[in-house]
Amino acid sequence: MKNAGQLSRRQLLAAAGFMGLATLTGCGSGEDGGDSKDLSKKQNGAMKEYRAGQQFKASKPLSFSVLHNNNPNYPMKDDWLFWKELTKRTGITLKPVDVPLSDYEKKRSVLIGAGDAPFLIPKTYHPSEVAFVSSGAILPISEYVHLMPNFQDKVRKWKLEPELDSIRQSDGKYYLLPGLHEKVKSGYSLSLRTDVLEKLGLSLPTTWDQVYDVLKAIKAEYPDRYPLSDRWSTNTPFPAAALLSYLGQAYGVRAGWTYDNISFDSKAGEFVFTGATDAYRQMVEYLRKLVAEKLMDPESFTQTDDEAVQKLLGEKSFVISANPQELVQNYRYNLEKQVKGAKIEMVPVPLGPAGPVVMGGARLENGVMISTKALKSDTFVAMMQFVDWLWYSDEGQRFSKWGVQDVTYAYTGGQYKLEPGISLMGSNPDAPKDLQKDYGFFNGVFTYGGSWALVSSSFGPDEKKFQDAMAQREQLPIDPAHPLQSVEQEQASLWDTPLRDHVTQNMLKFVLGKRPLSEWDDYVSELKAKNMDQLVGLHNKARERFKKENG
Repeated sequence: MKNAGQLSRRQLLAAAGFMGLATLTGCGSGEDGGDSKDLSKKQNGAMKEYRAGQQFKASKPLSFSVLHNNNPNYPMKDDWLFWKELTKRTGITLKPVDVPLSDYEKKRSVLIGAGDAPFLIPKTYHPSEVAFVSSGAILPISEYVHLMPNFQDKVRKWKLEPELDSIRQSDGKYYLLPGLHEKVKSGYSLSLRTDVLEKLGLSLPTTWDQVYDVLKAIKAEYPDRYPLSDRWSTNTPFPAAALLSYLGQAYGVRAGWTYDNISFDSKAGEFVFTGATDAYRQMVEYLRKLVAEKLMDPESFTQTDDEAVQKLLGEKSFVISANPQELVQNYRYNLEKQVKGAKIEMVPVPLGPAGPVVMGGARLENGVMISTKALKSDTFVAMMQFVDWLWYSDEGQRFSKWGVQDVTYAYTGGQYKLEPGISLMGSNPDAPKDLQKDYGFFNGVFTYGGSWALVSSSFGPDEKKFQDAMAQREQLPIDPAHPLQSVEQEQASLWDTPLRDHVTQNMLKFVLGKRPLSEWDDYVSELKAKNMDQLVGLHNKARERFKKENG
């Protein structure tokens, strides 16, 4: 199997000129010329009758290239059972072009720019695909989903049309096949030392006001320590990225990892600048209060994950952001070894002014781009059927996640259970084999979305409790489609980064008390000087145009 981790000079030069060439040539919307609609000569290996719920099997052995995001937690192996069984079931042999996770986005751009991209380009997060649209290097895949009965079936059953509309471009088409979720799956929230809370006669908080009260009570008991010391501030453009993301959700605003300069105000019926909204300011004020009263460690915004976790394990702090895996495999596992009687739990995201909500659009996950080169192949229809089966059929999703029944897992009474001797993400630390590392299943390249029954089938007790609570919450409205044209996209890119940087830098100054919140209006004026209003106007204009042209 080819390893594309090392790129040639030709590829690098081609990539460097990629965006400029696309602009100069003004390549259209990604249409591939006269035969893009006529698929009669592209049926080689395809099934004549292929329906939702049916096993895909190519009529002859075929192979397709795929960009493989090589995760260091389970480095790719040529002898994975995943590869062998996939070929056995479908007649398709995948040819992975292996790229390290740390460099995936950059090398994906290089390969696409050089015209060397594999046919299948998974692990693409919207709106990353937008950069490739004007070049015509990726397919307007919405033109070909009629070849994908499982994809269409799930979009219809789960009413995902509004989410798909939100990723359409100015030509009304979308260029990414996203992972589809039946329900929103939440990832992060606060975790708290419950033995400490019990000692102080406190309950787990359910609102951010209660979080403040709990932190105050812990501070009173341990005045020389910061009750909350957080993480996920390095290797990300956003300090305290997880905390800001789920705290922002409680205020109905995107922040941290989910921050976007532009967000839709459904009451006003227009796009606004996120970092200048009242909700964003209220969120910043809340964090400022925690830092000012020494309830939150100011190093939370700069320290490494390991430093934050060591403070928790050393009882220098008692509250920290978590996801279900970190809670069980890191915090709880290590606390129980180091601190007698220590207990820790992760709470559903505490409620704030926005009430019991989750952000809109969260049922789409990262997905697959298809290289325009694939359309020229006489096996194009078979490839689309294969993509549909592997990423969107119930059986394909089950296979990617759990593997082979009675080999890697057992299924009885509606429950999935790993076979003896196999572990998954630390579930059975003494097992000699690992589902990801040794078999290639549960691989983020192939395991996207699915029914709630399948997605939740791997939840441990803590995650099930967390996800069940979060699944009850209302999803905020999805932002309407507002695709920019290529010239607008170029202009928006020039404005977007300086504005985003100014928001991030000043959020930090306000929270740490290096700039008084009384200067908020000055801060907004500074955003205006950096073309905030022009950026917002561009997106509102794009929304109006899309509405007029697409109804």
